[in-house]
Amino acid sequence: MEQESGRGRRVTILDVARAAGVSKSTVSRILDDRLPHSRSPNAQKVRRIADELGYTRDVFASGLRQGRTNTVGVIVPRLTDTAMAVFFEAISHASDRRGKLAVVATTDHQPDGARRAVRNLVKRRVDGIIFAADRRDDPVVSWLDESEVPYVLALRREGGGDAAVGDDVLGGYLATRHLLDLGHTTIALLTGPEFASNARLRQDGFREAMEEQGAAIDPVLVGATDFTVDSAADAVHRMLDAGHEFSALFAATDNLAIGAMSALARRGKRVPDDVSVVGYNDIPLSAHLPVPLTSMRVPFEEIASNALELLEAKIDHRSVTGGVRTSTPSLIPRGSTRRVI
Repeated sequence: MEQESGRGRRVTILDVARAAGVSKSTVSRILDDRLPHSRSPNAQKVRRIADELGYTRDVFASGLRQGRTNTVGVIVPRLTDTAMAVFFEAISHASDRRGKLAVVATTDHQPDGARRAVRNLVKRRVDGIIFAADRRDDPVVSWLDESEVPYVLALRREGGGDAAVGDDVLGGYLATRHLLDLGHTTIALLTGPEFASNARLRQDGFREAMEEQGAAIDPVLVGATDFTVDSAADAVHRMLDAGHEFSALFAATDNLAIGAMSALARRGKRVPDDVSVVGYNDIPLSAHLPVPLTSMRVPFEEIASNALELLEAKIDHRSVTGGVRTSTPSLIPRGSTRRVI
């Protein structure tokens, strides 16, 4: 994975050594980020020539393949997303029980951020990566495959590859079924960005339950978000501004549900008297809101354990049954939903 030269040939460490008039081992030592940074004229010359030639150190060959560190890299979109923070904590606990250290990196939902996160973790010589930021338009998974970095997907899954996930279709179905069973037929939906498989699958579950019931889905009452509280509030304001009434709302995450409840309160709508609300993930805050939130509980500890087991098998080159481990969510009813009177 070393940089290609202008003629299409990959620039190697030997090319840098020849141009600088030093040995290959000298170049390797000077360009090794793990060693003390030398400011000698010779070191500065080597770095300048490496930059001019377009050389990039192969962190995969010189890092992961040199030995085990008992360190696991975890990549999530944001730690301000409470569900992702809870998941990382679950990974950290599961790693600790196995005598490993979990290290987190974030992508901020950007493909370039994902590639940067992978490179930074590999430079720190993690033994493998748990990738919880998979997205439809992200080339990073293909890049990981080509690089032979041990990795597994978690929480989201686009295409193939070993993965530990929740049953998001079932979760979306059960959340919507709960509202339908309470007598609601006009139900709004807050979903996530199109690139997130978990959001799309929860929406699929919503549609399945609505179609099964024969309940109409109003396109105006389907609001896309970027998973933030503010985007959820904005989506609910747009629905209400359009004059489309609804008696219930299903949000694809608890953070979205919290944003929805805030917007409803600002518009004089009471939860659950005027609008019943169901969230997803059952983050710790959900039970402690002024109106405790009904939510789909995701078994993060189980998913974390499954992800680590799959990753350890890949690191050890062992075959393991069930390349995709799917965990079942469960509904936790609370005060934010009520039966239609």
